[in-house]
Amino acid sequence: MCLGIPMQIKQLDQFSARCEAKGIEREVGLLMLQHESLRVGDFVVVHLGQAIQKVAPEEAAVAWGLYDEMLAKADSHRRTGD
Repeated sequence: MCLGIPMQIKQLDQFSARCEAKGIEREVGLLMLQHESLRVGDFVVVHLGQAIQKVAPEEAAVAWGLYDEMLAKADSHRRTGD
């Protein structure tokens, strides 16, 4: 299963951006969003190193809430052996 990860744009450079999520920074391609108006501070969904969709900050927060919940449940299962 592949998931898109919401990340916040920290720096822009024409067709790439430096993005951050949960303290991790990555260089992200913006070619798929070349017709979008993107600014530092915007959130994008990143899949395989490419931004595939611009999202509202609220949508990014909801996605991270779900991911955190899934990770906590997986960690709990690992520790208990379920």
